[in-house]
Amino acid sequence: MKRLLLVDGSNLLFQMFFGMPARIINAEGKAIHGTLGFVGALLKMIRMTNPTHAAVLFDGEHKNERSAIHADYKANRTDYSQMPESETPFSQLPDIKAALDYLKIRHAETTDCETDDWMAAYARLADTGFEVIIASFDSDFFQLISKRVSILRYRGDKTVICTPEWLQNKFDIFPSQYADFKALTGDVSDNIKGADRVGPKTAAALLHQFGSLEQLLAHTEKITKPGIQQSIRQNHERLRQNQKLIHLTGNVPLPYTLSELQYFLPDMTTTQVLKAIQLR
Repeated sequence: MKRLLLVDGSNLLFQMFFGMPARIINAEGKAIHGTLGFVGALLKMIRMTNPTHAAVLFDGEHKNERSAIHADYKANRTDYSQMPESETPFSQLPDIKAALDYLKIRHAETTDCETDDWMAAYARLADTGFEVIIASFDSDFFQLISKRVSILRYRGDKTVICTPEWLQNKFDIFPSQYADFKALTGDVSDNIKGADRVGPKTAAALLHQFGSLEQLLAHTEKITKPGIQQSIRQNHERLRQNQKLIHLTGNVPLPYTLSELQYFLPDMTTTQVLKAIQLR
């Protein structure tokens, strides 16, 4: 079967820039730890998954429709524009893109949507006979999981592949319920507040009872616990807004066709890549 590996480039960049054990510089005194970690992890993920097609997708610096829905969406994140560029992950992005060009891996940066939307659009192509693997720690992608779509959470030897069975064991819900689940519980990383008194276990129980957030909101009077019923009633509009923020439709134009993403990894090491782009 054809296999498409999609790497959430911004997510991996931040993971490696802040997760490397030390700031590494090359002989010219240039910081390369983010690039070193990124390339090393990428090569390992490719060897793990053996894709026939691959792409790395980055979030651009721009407003999107989710910000219009909720002004505070992701407003809690660090404003890197107030920091010296050399101290931000973005300082190493040009070197990472040079490495991707050397490896002949297609990459793109969003201009009017989020990487999540591109991922969702590519995930829909799984129905055309592709297996899709999304490499990211962004939990929003759990809603895309299916028999042919899985999420790879890279942590070296502790890497996890998230499947429908994994999600059920983890949260006791189906992938199709994940956006509703997260709407109920909220997401601190995206500055999305859920319903008071509704944690993961309560959210899963509500979805077991009602099937979806829509049905829950339509039949709030059937919630047996008074405190939970009151919370859902009080947060009715917020929960609908949350669902709009979290739900991924995939209704966006894609940067590349599948045929443009064909890929075969040559016998290559991280050191060879960094040397080729003149970082070693």
